[in-house]
Amino acid sequence: MREFAGKVAVVTGAASGIGRALADRFAQAGMKVVLADVEERALELAVRELRQGEHEVLGVQCDVSSEGAIRELAERTLEAYGGVHVLCNNAGVAAGGAMIGDRDRYLWEQPLSDWEWTFDVNLWGVIHGIRVFTPIMLEQGEPGHIVNTASTAGLTTGGQLAIYSVSKHAVVRLSEALYFQLQRAGAQVECSVLCPGGVRTRITAAGRNRPDARLEEGARRLEESEVERRVADWATLIGESGQDPPEIAEKVFAGIEEGRFYILTHETQDANLRMRFENIMARRNPSLADVRIRG
Repeated sequence: MREFAGKVAVVTGAASGIGRALADRFAQAGMKVVLADVEERALELAVRELRQGEHEVLGVQCDVSSEGAIRELAERTLEAYGGVHVLCNNAGVAAGGAMIGDRDRYLWEQPLSDWEWTFDVNLWGVIHGIRVFTPIMLEQGEPGHIVNTASTAGLTTGGQLAIYSVSKHAVVRLSEALYFQLQRAGAQVECSVLCPGGVRTRITAAGRNRPDARLEEGARRLEESEVERRVADWATLIGESGQDPPEIAEKVFAGIEEGRFYILTHETQDANLRMRFENIMARRNPSLADVRIRG
């Protein structure tokens, strides 16, 4: 996809982090942008700031775990702009404090609600986006692009971030299947999977938006002080290798222009990627390269 001015982009998880940076980048390219997010106040702020920059944008509060909400998102997009050319299935969460705690809970200790919430957003959000928007994009008969946000955690191995990582592995495989099927259909629509390493976002505090039905028994919603502490701890953990969301958005935009499927952002994770696939090819048991999150 080479033409962006006047085209339409839909971004989920667009009120903050990578999603907000993607919305900004598409708007700078002259696109009409639909920002979707479950966090109402943050969404309103993002839309207001973009409109102050004289960009044409629409905000839609949307829970990507609901197929009905995604269908409403598509309807609102078509009503406002008549089509969609770029879709970023970007919304994502990380259950609990496992990313920054002293140790992850073991898989057998993790409450079922953590599994359900993580997969509802990280995987089913992408599935709903593909099922609802792909037919629309194909019917238009125009060049388009779908970007599914996974993670380097969806390509590497290890015992940490288990639930999050399992969901991201699924997004990678789902995206690969989509890539081949779009080719087989002779579509002008291409796709990519975004696999960033550590990014300076608020994902470790995603529990601030967790539905009551997905809170484990006895749990409470995160207080603002806890949100800020988790964000600060995550920034410390990823260290200097952590990238800012606009850096990621620029790499995504370049990936769309080049028609690149795998969008990898952190060379510091290459050793872990290589180790995993070398072990598989050599029929060796899993092991880790001497590379931590910060690289």
